[in-house]
Amino acid sequence: MNIVGLDSLIFGVDDVDAATTFLVDYGIRTIERATSGASLEGLDGTTITVRSASDADLPPANALTPSLRETVYGVSDKAALERIGAELSKDRDVKRTSSGVLRTVDDATFPLAFQVTVRRPYDAPPILINVPGTKPQRPPNVLGTHPDMPISPRCLSHVVYFVPDLVKAEKFYTDRLGFRVSDVFTGPGDMRAGVFLRAAGMLEHHCLFLLQSFNPQMVGMNHFTYHVGSADEVLHAGWRFQQRGYKSFWGPGRHIFGSNHFWYFNSPFGGLIEYDADMDLHDDSWTPRALPVSRDTSQVYLFEGRDKWSPGP
Repeated sequence: MNIVGLDSLIFGVDDVDAATTFLVDYGIRTIERATSGASLEGLDGTTITVRSASDADLPPANALTPSLRETVYGVSDKAALERIGAELSKDRDVKRTSSGVLRTVDDATFPLAFQVTVRRPYDAPPILINVPGTKPQRPPNVLGTHPDMPISPRCLSHVVYFVPDLVKAEKFYTDRLGFRVSDVFTGPGDMRAGVFLRAAGMLEHHCLFLLQSFNPQMVGMNHFTYHVGSADEVLHAGWRFQQRGYKSFWGPGRHIFGSNHFWYFNSPFGGLIEYDADMDLHDDSWTPRALPVSRDTSQVYLFEGRDKWSPGP
């Protein structure tokens, strides 16, 4: 199944306007905005769609409002789309929209859709870093940063679910859709507590992370994120976001699994939103690691913010 990654996440919310403004402040571009809903995109065309939770066209919710109402994956071509439809139709209802999108539900009750990917090439400023002992990337008199530097989230990176039965959910994605396990968090007795999954048509460490829920009420999205260009952009974008009044939840820091820089914020979508950058790439020769989930295995380092400071008066 040549799934190349996330194409879109669709949310049902209480306040469409507030949720849309949040995404604008996060940095993605508005392509449609009305009282009934909005769609916004990263540089590569991957989108977030916001609708009223009462919108009858949304798939049924599997969590309290606000919530993720559908995860849309992009595939390489129509042939890959047909293979997915044929496979999933063996044991569940698969509907096809007039535009050719396949819609169904996974084994953890999350609505899914599949389409020929909307991802497109894009131009973005190169990330140039000068490192002593190596040839300079950024020439003399070219500044590395400035307070008003543009930062644009580039592409949807990953989404994270709390699921009631991790083993069952993992098996659906690996056995039915060809996802690969990148790494595993373990819990008591070496049970699986979290599984990082990479779609077969991509190299990034994960586009889906499944977390075992230990509370029947805790089923739904944990967080989602767009990639930005660098660790500097994570820090710079997160700082701006925080100065607009949005509440930091975790970070900034850098993960062990995936190696990505991160900064998480509370969001109006029933979970968190993240900025991330510089994720590891893996192919099928990679051997998944397993670590007990803990503070020591969740990050290499973690910073704590403070107000701006100056040595002057």
